[in-house]
Amino acid sequence: MLKLYTNHFQPLNEYVYNIQLAIRATAAATYIIKNDVVVNEWYSGRHDFSEDSRPVNPKSQFNVGSIRKTYLGLAISLLVERGLVKSIDEEIGDYLDEYKGVANGITLRHLLTHTHGLIEQEGERSREFQAGENWAYGNVGINMLFELVSKLSGKTLSTFMRENAFEMYKLNETGWRTEFHEDLIYNYYKDKDTWVGPNNSDAGDQSNLFVSARDMAMWGYIHLKKGRLNGKQLLPRRVFERVTSLATPETVPLHLPRNGYIWWLQSDTPLNQVGERLPSNSYQILGITGCACLVIPEYDAVFVRMYNQLTNTGDYDYLKDIRQFGNLANDLLKSYSVNEPVL
Repeated sequence: MLKLYTNHFQPLNEYVYNIQLAIRATAAATYIIKNDVVVNEWYSGRHDFSEDSRPVNPKSQFNVGSIRKTYLGLAISLLVERGLVKSIDEEIGDYLDEYKGVANGITLRHLLTHTHGLIEQEGERSREFQAGENWAYGNVGINMLFELVSKLSGKTLSTFMRENAFEMYKLNETGWRTEFHEDLIYNYYKDKDTWVGPNNSDAGDQSNLFVSARDMAMWGYIHLKKGRLNGKQLLPRRVFERVTSLATPETVPLHLPRNGYIWWLQSDTPLNQVGERLPSNSYQILGITGCACLVIPEYDAVFVRMYNQLTNTGDYDYLKDIRQFGNLANDLLKSYSVNEPVL
């Protein structure tokens, strides 16, 4: 992809750097694609707190936390495309017999949009609310979808995605990692008690997906372009249209978030994580380590920020921060369309 760096987006880099200091992350990065051109690529800090730690660079891979769930979302869309899933309005119990009881009435749509109502306590699943009546973020439904991919494809999520997306789109700096490597920004291998979770499986069922900033931007870019890359439609448009279209059931109250297949969609709700000034067709995914991938079709743009936040930081307001990140991106794009450099 052509690169034409500009200082127009320096205010966003500065904002990301200030948040890096506020959340005490040792590492940060930004990557922006606009009109099929990389217009900003910025790296900050080191892989951990030690003075001899490796400086962050283009090869550095960040633990992206819950951003991993959009890879699961694409896997479900691929299963729909291949007819292995007939409809996301089918119940999960129709595919996984062990859930016929506790998940009665819960569809794949409910699982993909956090509207299923299931909670897990001490290994036992129960209902917090009836499916489609509310919204609650959690991993119970995500784990069920992981099991679904494994059963229907006969492969782990990581293998399925590598064979059906990563290799195709040359996402060589993306993968579930279980061992230390110098390219990984993973304090967690030294401190096992951080909030990211276990890291002993490469199946795709844990929060140990590592992605470079440029691969993260490419992930957003192939969604923006509906699977088309370098003039070739590598996967059907429908695969990507499904995951970024409204999937939240109509029964969910309007003040609650709206999702595609995991992706957060722009919506005027108190819990929305997308900046309110962004266009209505914008969508975004976030991770607990502070990483974010924001796709803005109206501006033909993808904005990525990466962090390695591993602890809570007191008065830091996450919702305010992520909305401001999106609003700043929007404002810079509005002015950039006028002052865009000539290739």
